[in-house]
Amino acid sequence: MANMSDLIAEFIDGVFGDDSEVQLSRNELANYFSVAPSQINYVLSTRFSLDKGYVIESKRGGGGFITLIRLTGDRSTLIKCVYDEVDKIEHLSQNRTENYIARLVREDVISSREGEIMKSALSDKSLNLPVKFSDNLRKNIFKEMLVHLMKECE
Repeated sequence: MANMSDLIAEFIDGVFGDDSEVQLSRNELANYFSVAPSQINYVLSTRFSLDKGYVIESKRGGGGFITLIRLTGDRSTLIKCVYDEVDKIEHLSQNRTENYIARLVREDVISSREGEIMKSALSDKSLNLPVKFSDNLRKNIFKEMLVHLMKECE
């Protein structure tokens, strides 16, 4: 059975329909699901983050309304976007890498089989190094994979 966070995430995802942008009220969502607004914040920050292909815009004094934007684009643009995001971060954890890969699969940039192979190759088990080394190595390998994908788009 799905937990409350899963139900909230599914609901928000369903609100998008064919749109790439929706405006939501944290308080209304919290009331609808009978949870604290912090639960809505948790779902937004963990399920709708940049590495998963979303941007959250929030205005101070906006009455708790947020704009949630699903990033889309052609194959080449999406790969470049992920590359740029990865390039900006210092260390790349296995979890964050899996989020990026899931995004590439969801956007049909790579197949689910390719995604599973990438996740396996970039896993902590495969890299088998202390975290500070594996996160740096993972970042470099993933960037090279993305460069290869970009070359295929040319």
